[in-house]
Amino acid sequence: MTLSDLTAEMHRFVTAKGWYAPGSPRPQTPRNLAASLAIEAAEVLEHFQWGGEAADRVELAGELADVALYLLQLASVSRIDLEQAILDKLQVNYGREWDQ
Repeated sequence: MTLSDLTAEMHRFVTAKGWYAPGSPRPQTPRNLAASLAIEAAEVLEHFQWGGEAADRVELAGELADVALYLLQLASVSRIDLEQAILDKLQVNYGREWDQ
């Protein structure tokens, strides 16, 4: 499955929940999605708060999936081709000098 396929699945889910509708309690704005992405990323970090390994890999997988879904949605509503953005960023990173 590609990022485009996953984004389409995300759109089907959001549509099914009615979150694109005017007056939705979860408006799909870039600001709301960015906040949700940060919140979910913090929940990933919570799994490593008191140790080097996640205690529950199934729960960690769910949190990582939440992060990915919000990222896909944020890119989509912001009209960013995430696949191309990732490839472009990798190209930039190849040319960067990294600290040892």
